[in-house]
Amino acid sequence: MQADEWITVISVDSEPGGDVAGAFSWGDPDALALVYARFGALVYSIALRSLGARSDAEDVTQQVFVSAWRSRDSFDPARGTLGGWLVTITRNKVADALRERQRDSRVLLQAAGSTAVQAPEAPSDQVIDRIVLTDELAQLPEPQRLVMVLAFYSDLTHEQIAQVLGMPLGTVKSHIRRSLQRLRTRLEATGVAY
Repeated sequence: MQADEWITVISVDSEPGGDVAGAFSWGDPDALALVYARFGALVYSIALRSLGARSDAEDVTQQVFVSAWRSRDSFDPARGTLGGWLVTITRNKVADALRERQRDSRVLLQAAGSTAVQAPEAPSDQVIDRIVLTDELAQLPEPQRLVMVLAFYSDLTHEQIAQVLGMPLGTVKSHIRRSLQRLRTRLEATGVAY
């Protein structure tokens, strides 16, 4: 396929109504390239903001697309968008990377001569508030939760979220407004400072 043909295919198939998701789930290798071209920067951005190190973000990005390709038959367009599915995989891979960092740091502490790894200090109120907020976000319905994660953890604009998820801009804004109202009500009930 010539470069000009790729540009045409990407511009047509990367639109929300394109059938890239279907071709990807059927195992078309060209679709994998299109999916990476469309969502690679988003996945990398989420990983970099979460992990802080470029090398770790690159590793997670690669893991996300390898995992997505291997489990492509589990993608169901009726349950959500391809972008949303990839963001979920990214979040799981980032969590795995953070857990691995914790394990590595404990091992290094033990190897450095610490006779016992000290238990972490009691969590501050701010940490507890973050845990409660994360739990409340998890209680939101899938489309609203995904919009909120992209808006606040990935720092995407409303327009970018609409493009990634293939949603109308007004729907994205409505999801954010309703989610913030719900979170405020729930957090007021639990006494979390916000």
